[in-house]
Amino acid sequence: MSEAPGPVRVLVVDDHDVVHWGFRLLLGRQSWVSECEAARDTGSAVEAAARMRPEVALVDLLLGEESGAELCEEIRQVSPQTRVLLISGAGRISPTVARAAGAAGFISKDWSATDVVKAVRMVALGSEVFADPARSRRGSLSDRECEVLELIASGATNRETAERLHLSPHTIKDHTTTIYRKLGVRNRAEAVRRAQELQLLG
Repeated sequence: MSEAPGPVRVLVVDDHDVVHWGFRLLLGRQSWVSECEAARDTGSAVEAAARMRPEVALVDLLLGEESGAELCEEIRQVSPQTRVLLISGAGRISPTVARAAGAAGFISKDWSATDVVKAVRMVALGSEVFADPARSRRGSLSDRECEVLELIASGATNRETAERLHLSPHTIKDHTTTIYRKLGVRNRAEAVRRAQELQLLG
């Protein structure tokens, strides 16, 4: 199996403009990608897949109210040779369910640009790529941020958390602010609720 696939046609399906164009620009710059088109919804994605017959389709798991997993099946009906790589920022899907839908992989939007490119290349080469479950759940939180989040969930104040972790209250405040930003929340209660939804708490 070659380490440099090509030429590869890639279809990017995502309903968020920044992500949509970011992936398109990123993949379009790869020497082994001959064509990179994009779609924002299931209808245009199926139409594009039938027309361009991409080797790889990078599909957001959550497309508004629609399911990327269901779209995976539709794409493969109109373009059987297309290998679908599901991607998500918050949602999760098990390898078993993803494979049942016809996907060749599932990765997180928290991955670096380099890792995303590698994943697309591996799928183009015929491999499967599935994110490590722990890594996917934790997302971009560092080990220290996860420790702070656990203590927030336990009800500890910033000062108590600082004492437990042998850090300054100011450092804990910085970690807490970063956790809120990464989880997309505004306060401790929302952070705990979001952490529970993502199964981040031990």
